[in-house]
Amino acid sequence: MKPFDKILDSGRFNYVPITARPDYCWPTGARLAVYIGFNLEHFAFGDGLGACIGPPSPAPDVLNASWREYGNRVGAWRCLDLFDHLNFPTGAIINTSLYDHCPELVAAFVKRGDELIGHGHTNSMRQSTLSEVEERALLQGCRERIVLESGQAPAGWLSPWISESFKTPDLLAELEYRYTLNWCHDDQPILMNTRSGQTLWSIPYPQEVNDIPMVIGRQMDGKDFADLIIDNFDEMRLQSVQQPLVMGIALHPYIVGQPYRLRHLRRALEHIAKVRDAGDVWMTTPGQICSHVQGLQRYV
Repeated sequence: MKPFDKILDSGRFNYVPITARPDYCWPTGARLAVYIGFNLEHFAFGDGLGACIGPPSPAPDVLNASWREYGNRVGAWRCLDLFDHLNFPTGAIINTSLYDHCPELVAAFVKRGDELIGHGHTNSMRQSTLSEVEERALLQGCRERIVLESGQAPAGWLSPWISESFKTPDLLAELEYRYTLNWCHDDQPILMNTRSGQTLWSIPYPQEVNDIPMVIGRQMDGKDFADLIIDNFDEMRLQSVQQPLVMGIALHPYIVGQPYRLRHLRRALEHIAKVRDAGDVWMTTPGQICSHVQGLQRYV
């Protein structure tokens, strides 16, 4: 019998089971790092992609467009109040078209010292359909716009709709991004292979502890999503006794910023805050996680 050919592999990382890796701790000695990835997005009116609360209609599809816009006008500000109350940092994952549409919103996150993470110009489009030249221009243009408007260079990137091309990690490294959030394949930061040999980290970004797949995709109720956050957190605290771990919480203000969902989110984040106040977890941002493991690179 002829042996099977080896199937295609991404070539971006080597397989090492999580039980066979070097040990280390997060700052303050914590074993579990927790961050909020707060997605701030802007969509073209009547054109392109967009999450839907109801059946898509012919353009301009006011029902779904206005539901998404609620996040920028109301939901994000309610969430900001909650983050301030709990003294939680966030990684603000931003479309640069927000600078044209609602610059006050981005400025509010900058004012509180949050990290800004590149997320394309708009979530009305996918990155994976671009040519290499177009993709490079997108990555570079978003980086330059964030520097111009907010005075900080983004260290990280999350592609709109998690839509990578085969060359995205290479381009990110070449354009001086330090990490990507696109890959959900691990609970620890992982070094990725790039064609230039330049360093690019994969920082874990969740597709389970994420309101779009859960609330929109699986029709999960707000109280159940809050329970999911709490259960995931409690289980990872137990697991982190054995290995240092990263837990991300991916949120979109047009979903969790709705009052009845926000009430349940508040319950979940207050649970985490109590553990944080006891010193058992590190509430942080993806960029700070990247900086920490970069310093430990020879060990991890």
